[in-house]
Amino acid sequence: MALPIYASPLERAWYYTFRVLCGLIFLFLIAPILIVIPLSFNAEPYFTFTEKMLSLDPTGYSLRWYDLLLTHPNVPTDVPRDAAWWATVWQDAAWVNAAKNSVIVGFFATITATFLGTLAALGLSRPEMPYRRAIMAVLISPMIVPLIIITLGLFFFYSSIGINKWGVPYLGVIMAHATLGIPFVIITVTATLSGFDHSLTRASASLGASPTTTFFKVTMPLILPGMISGALFAFVTSFDEVVVVLFVGANDEQTIPRQMWNGIREAISPAILSVATILVVFSITLLATVELLRRRSERLRGISPH
Repeated sequence: MALPIYASPLERAWYYTFRVLCGLIFLFLIAPILIVIPLSFNAEPYFTFTEKMLSLDPTGYSLRWYDLLLTHPNVPTDVPRDAAWWATVWQDAAWVNAAKNSVIVGFFATITATFLGTLAALGLSRPEMPYRRAIMAVLISPMIVPLIIITLGLFFFYSSIGINKWGVPYLGVIMAHATLGIPFVIITVTATLSGFDHSLTRASASLGASPTTTFFKVTMPLILPGMISGALFAFVTSFDEVVVVLFVGANDEQTIPRQMWNGIREAISPAILSVATILVVFSITLLATVELLRRRSERLRGISPH
């Protein structure tokens, strides 16, 4: 909002002071990211800026830590990087396997959270739904209750039912991550349904459409931006989560956050900085997608984006 020309000196002072404070807070929040990204290109095995980096000497920068993500005792480093070499990396490299596990767990956890969260949001959006506030509070409680409490509860529950003996890989981690992702889906889909015109569904029913046809032909296209936004939040939550994996995941279910945790505990390597940089870029891309979907949803609802 622009400063009006009739603003008093005090209003002008607060106008600029407020923006300076917002800028300082933003810088405080973004500073760790601004430090991590250049450090991931450090040619030396240090977590600090070297003299060559500060003087912008090209020899002070290197991609060695990104290249280290592709290494493993079974991966030769002195051979041409042909298809066979990349196949070995895909099979044996620890960081690559952790990335594959994160994608697998995140994908299925997102599908589960989106399906269950959308169903819950559709039910909670109905005015005749009894105890809506109490049910909503219970469903979004994973966002409020400390994560360690949820994790301990899941750990004892999974141990009592022996979920690791069911023979389904990643099942415990997927269900736990879906539990953490469902609240995000409920909130985003409920926000989309708040401006939904239910006369459209009544019109569809009056024309003879079944509830299933009405959902897929009328309701779902309009709430799809909210569903996708919630799914992206659920995926990011699963992709960045480490506490649940430490308690629930098996030894062969190493995700990227767990691999980073192990790297910090066992042998600190600047390769962790390169992984953090990749995750930052990945998260920024997802958040930009969420913002574009939000703007599209507002346009569909006749609200001017701001």
